[in-house]
Amino acid sequence: MLQAEDVTQRLGFVTILEDVSLALEPGTLTGLIGPNGSGKTTFVRVLAGLIDPTAGTVSYHGADSDRRIGYLPQNPAFRPGFTVEETLEFYTTLSGGDVTELLSRVGLNNARDRRVEDLSGGMTRLLGLAQAMVGSPPVVLLDEPASGLDPGMQRQTFRVMAELADNGTAVCCSSHDLTLVEEYCEQVAVLDGGSLVATETPTALCDHHGQSDLWAVFDTVIDRQTDELEVIGGKR
Repeated sequence: MLQAEDVTQRLGFVTILEDVSLALEPGTLTGLIGPNGSGKTTFVRVLAGLIDPTAGTVSYHGADSDRRIGYLPQNPAFRPGFTVEETLEFYTTLSGGDVTELLSRVGLNNARDRRVEDLSGGMTRLLGLAQAMVGSPPVVLLDEPASGLDPGMQRQTFRVMAELADNGTAVCCSSHDLTLVEEYCEQVAVLDGGSLVATETPTALCDHHGQSDLWAVFDTVIDRQTDELEVIGGKR
């Protein structure tokens, strides 16, 4: 559905991504994991077409659609002065969709009359998730969609993403919650230092590295020297 081939992204003399290739298949939920600073957000933005890669290509091979890609940024923001319902109504007039259904799917029905500037950070993210689904795009890209949510809503967010995949959507989310990634994602892509170091199903990753769960795999495949520097620098 969406194919990244040899994507490299540089900012001045700094290489953020290097020769990253990843295919997002229809009906598959892909979890993008990696330590802070590994390039996850940049890669999602490149996939979404918001950043042109320095080298390499991103190509869409899905059905013709008014909205090919739905996108949730890490810090979604909406125009103040409007309610949750009014905000979604605006987007659905552009791309189609049922506001009540979208609000129900993300758990915001009871907040439909609340102004967006009065939402908590977690509720703003849920509204962003609903906005990403407007128009039923064939590809949905989500950057830390469950960040800032309580444990129940984190799980609900992953359920929503899994339902999208079950209905044929190619879904990719970045996340630090490896437990939920292991439970819900069919494909896991591991970024470290701007390079893709592993891409397999959760079970295959565990079997390949002789580990019992994704947390242990993470510790095995990630460059701990880089990770320790991030801890020292106060980034984690």
